Amino acid sequence: MGRVEPLAPGHRVLYTSPDPSRVFAYSPGIVRLSCGRLVATMDQGGPGVVDLAGPKGFRGEGKHAWQGRIFTSDDHGESWQERGLFPFMHARPFAAGGRVYILGHDADLCVIASDDDGDTWGQVTRLTDGQAWHQSACNVHHARGRVHLVMERRVYREVKGWPVSELAPVLMVGSEGSDLTDAANWTFASELVFRDLEPSRMVGVPFWEEGVIREDGKGATMFPPGWLETNVMEFTDPDHLWHDPEGRSLYLWMRAHTGGTGLACVAKVVESNDGSWTTQVATAPSGEPMLYVPCPGGQMRFHILQDPEDGDYWLLCSQATDSMRRPERMPADRYGLPNNERHVLTLHFSTNCVDWCFAGIVARGDTPRQARHYASMVVDGDDLCVLSRSGDEHAHTAHDGNLITLHTIREFRSLKY
Repeated sequence: MGRVEPLAPGHRVLYTSPDPSRVFAYSPGIVRLSCGRLVATMDQGGPGVVDLAGPKGFRGEGKHAWQGRIFTSDDHGESWQERGLFPFMHARPFAAGGRVYILGHDADLCVIASDDDGDTWGQVTRLTDGQAWHQSACNVHHARGRVHLVMERRVYREVKGWPVSELAPVLMVGSEGSDLTDAANWTFASELVFRDLEPSRMVGVPFWEEGVIREDGKGATMFPPGWLETNVMEFTDPDHLWHDPEGRSLYLWMRAHTGGTGLACVAKVVESNDGSWTTQVATAPSGEPMLYVPCPGGQMRFHILQDPEDGDYWLLCSQATDSMRRPERMPADRYGLPNNERHVLTLHFSTNCVDWCFAGIVARGDTPRQARHYASMVVDGDDLCVLSRSGDEHAHTAHDGNLITLHTIREFRSLKY
């Protein structure tokens, strides 16, 4: 059998770093407007961002400045026009009430809006004050005239390193027709922090003991297990075990930092009669608490989209191929833990978000350093537009790439079987 060919063999480059060793490309996000226009966002990080022209944020994450960029396309991604800059990170674009919004954080939650389909943008509004937030450009759920998305608040400040154990995924709900640059028009769900949950039982989590995991004491470190980069799901099929006919139950599908592969974290958010939302542990039909669900690529940032045409789900994720490698024997161009491969981007489909079927490889880098990961996607007619955080031979690392690339999968529904 020959090599599997990518579903989208060619690509368009939206962004190229002006200095791959000091300016890195992150957080690609994409939305399709009712007029057919595509709006894409990304952010730049690294030590060289402070020297770039334009507005920048300095509180978002780490010690360096951050800057976002906005692009639009009116020809299905064939060509792109840059439309502006913004001083925050981990942002995603979405449409609501005739406006386009970009919501992310510079530690505190930040949002900007456009009233002309992304041609021009208003001033930055902060939705919180004195807090620390996190996310990626994960999905946005529209239902019953409301927008639902998740940002993640850092509740504790005790971990010296990657603090995903201290994050609480917070569902944010706003009316489509309200001004979503006004914090008063958002309802924030209650907080559930990973570290406050009961330990899991007999699923190999965590895979590694906390701390440096190489025998020589160098390199890769296992930080406390946690969750991050949250997608929000509603199960509309009446036959689904987690279907709520009243539409008051949403589920959070999250990257699971366990040191292993193939699992995602899950939680449930329920709306009360007074309009408040409560975040809680999901349960199996047996009544047992359920923190993990099977999910290809659940160890890395993934993106789930529900097809508006038939209700099926599509999953973009990173393919792990070598997670059982001894850490001290990993090739030099690998990044982080052995499960942290980022150069093969795959597509799956499902009717229920648990039983995933492999649809194909979207794109792959020539080496582990040349990442194709952290992708977002949007349906554009019969096609699927995939926006990837990518790298070529000039990439600083597999994590700190230098490109944002668009990959178009033609007639993607024909991949189902």
